Amino acid sequence: MAATTAAYARKPRRAGPSRRRFGGPGPLFVAPFLILFLLLFLAPLGYAAYLSLFQQRLIGGTVFVGLDNYVTALKDPLLLHGVGRVALFFLIQVPLMLLLALVFALALDSGLLRLARVIRLGIFVPYAVPSVVAALRCRAGAVQPAVAAPQDDGVFVDWLLNTAVYAVVSAVGAALLAAAAGYGFAKFRFRGDRAAFNLVLGAIMVPATALAIPTYLLFAKVGLVNTPWAIILPSLVNPFGLYLMRIYAADAVPDSLLEAARIDGAGEARIFFRIALRLLAPGLVTVLLFTLVATWNNYFLPLIMLNDPQLYPITVGLSSWAAQAQNGGGGASSDMLPLVVTGSLLSIVPLVIAFLLLQRYWQSGLATGGVKQ
Repeated sequence: MAATTAAYARKPRRAGPSRRRFGGPGPLFVAPFLILFLLLFLAPLGYAAYLSLFQQRLIGGTVFVGLDNYVTALKDPLLLHGVGRVALFFLIQVPLMLLLALVFALALDSGLLRLARVIRLGIFVPYAVPSVVAALRCRAGAVQPAVAAPQDDGVFVDWLLNTAVYAVVSAVGAALLAAAAGYGFAKFRFRGDRAAFNLVLGAIMVPATALAIPTYLLFAKVGLVNTPWAIILPSLVNPFGLYLMRIYAADAVPDSLLEAARIDGAGEARIFFRIALRLLAPGLVTVLLFTLVATWNNYFLPLIMLNDPQLYPITVGLSSWAAQAQNGGGGASSDMLPLVVTGSLLSIVPLVIAFLLLQRYWQSGLATGGVKQ
């Protein structure tokens, strides 16, 4: 018994997360994300809740009505019908999606399938298509962007470059912010860390479209409407990206490796950028790709934020061409449809190239052998 106890005592144990409850660098890693989360998520959400308590009337102006707007909405049969449809889709679609995703993941990970990269690409391509489909299906009578004529020299190239700038800047910024905050939550303890993380986690359930209108109203007050920052700033806050990086950092970055670096005299910033960030590369690339595709496919936010056709992303630009094709503007509709279809196909190509280039970073075991436990 004593020998067994002694052997158990000598058995190396896995180190737990760093314990720096008060002070330390943890809040510094988390602060940039939380500040933007407060300004670009909680502030629009709170402003929307505030506006929902008022009504704009022709006589009397803005009137406080309390919960009357909610009561009216809950009595609307169209709302109830829509909620029922969403619930039905949820009950049918989500289990099927989880089942199919599990089957494909196991099949691709098993190594039994040939041309695994081609299959991954085939799975990814539909993820990049919905924005183009939305642009092609834009209907007359819906909210339409200002029309840009196809005869404008280089307008499609301008849209493509605008989209690339919006998507790349947003993706890189969101990935770095999520990586730093996820690392801070995973490896450090500080006052309020659990409450802050749970608050961000709950934000995953709020759809981005619900914040578009209040974000527009707030941006209009500070003069950010009709500027590239109106598209980039909201895209920097990615609650799901932070959750993913927090879970990934907890296992991908060994605590013993961090302690060894601290013993060698490395500062916390150097440890993060020279050690942790490299180990977080697969998760970082995942968040980057998700944000890249989401910003590239973003339609509603640029639609309400931008009114200058020279600032349009590809989705809003193609939507304006599709509106011309359906309304017969700018020439015969038969001349417009080929432009819309061609532009739709070209808009997918950069995402496919990005996926192919980033695919090699999805590998595990980067820290294997780096530390002897």
